[in-house]
Amino acid sequence: MEPIRLQKFLADTGICSRRSAEALIAQGEVWVNGAAATLGQKIIPGSDRVTVRGKTIRSTAQPRITVAVHKPRGLVCSNDDPHHAATVFALLPRELAKLRFFCAGRLDLESEGLVILTTDGDLANRLMHPSNTVVKRYHVVLKKPFPASRLPQLVRGVMVEGERLRVERAALINATVEQSATDLDVHMHHGKKREIRLLFTSLGFDVKRLRRYQIGALQLKGIPLRAGKVLSTKEVDSLFRNPRTPRAPFEAYAAPVPSADDD
Repeated sequence: MEPIRLQKFLADTGICSRRSAEALIAQGEVWVNGAAATLGQKIIPGSDRVTVRGKTIRSTAQPRITVAVHKPRGLVCSNDDPHHAATVFALLPRELAKLRFFCAGRLDLESEGLVILTTDGDLANRLMHPSNTVVKRYHVVLKKPFPASRLPQLVRGVMVEGERLRVERAALINATVEQSATDLDVHMHHGKKREIRLLFTSLGFDVKRLRRYQIGALQLKGIPLRAGKVLSTKEVDSLFRNPRTPRAPFEAYAAPVPSADDD
């Protein structure tokens, strides 16, 4: 068998994502043949003995299964959260419960919509890595109307605690004659924790509801609330295919605007 990188081996066996594996190696929690592992180290599955926190890891890889689920509010996107027992993994069918799934792109406790769960550590890493511009689309409902004149602020972004929060595109939904609306269509691909909520709050608009309806070209449509769908290879590929976005009227739309800090 050909040698493979240790972090890929750990991801393939379902221990953790590749990124988490790198962290465990850096922390000295992973050992190979009785010696502390190093970042970038390669092993031969089935020949080298790998332990994580003292537990021997079997070389048998999990089957690669990816599921799209319709997350309701009240579930966390975490394998282990001491503060919330109810997780998004409870939405998986019973026959898949014995497998180790990763959440590839989280939604916070109060948000809902499309979430991807996968046993494929490589796929999870590709979907979450900031170098991949996988566009995620959201329906945002605010507690008070948002004016079209302020849409460019969402794209330029605002600085909050040293970080620029921004979206790629924003448009009003069913704008009034005054060119404002409580509902917006928002697109982004980077997605820091609670970024959309923090962005609107910093501009003086609290989010009432946030629902992710699309990742890449894969849509939530057709997946009932609290249900899931095992994705075909073609559907997994569609996660990385971003269809063109139709332009909304100028008054209700903000295209990407370079900020003063951009190169």
